[in-house]
Amino acid sequence: MERPLRSPRITRLSWGRLEIDDDRSFKDAKLYPGGAREWDWRETSTHHVPGIQPADVEELLEHGATTVVLSKGHLERLRVCPETLELLNQKGVRAVVLQTEEAVRYYNVRCAKEPVGGLFHSTC
Repeated sequence: MERPLRSPRITRLSWGRLEIDDDRSFKDAKLYPGGAREWDWRETSTHHVPGIQPADVEELLEHGATTVVLSKGHLERLRVCPETLELLNQKGVRAVVLQTEEAVRYYNVRCAKEPVGGLFHSTC
């Protein structure tokens, strides 16, 4: 039986920087089972308002995430579009929306137990 891919663990968070267990760092990050990359908001025209777009989470789903953690930033300025939450619900994926430090703690616990994905905003 093939073992599911592990989601990378976040090892450090500070304003404007998130580091993962393979020593890579990002300003904003997409983390998913088997990998991670910079989260470039320009790809989907994401802005603080209306917030995280359905297209932002598609890649996490493609990599098999069963839970998706969406961080709102340190000061909780980043919103989440209702359509994004609806998409995750329709796919049977648990969505967890938290302030960034809380999101990191939650994500790190889940990544040891299940295929989890996350979008992490490291500033406001």
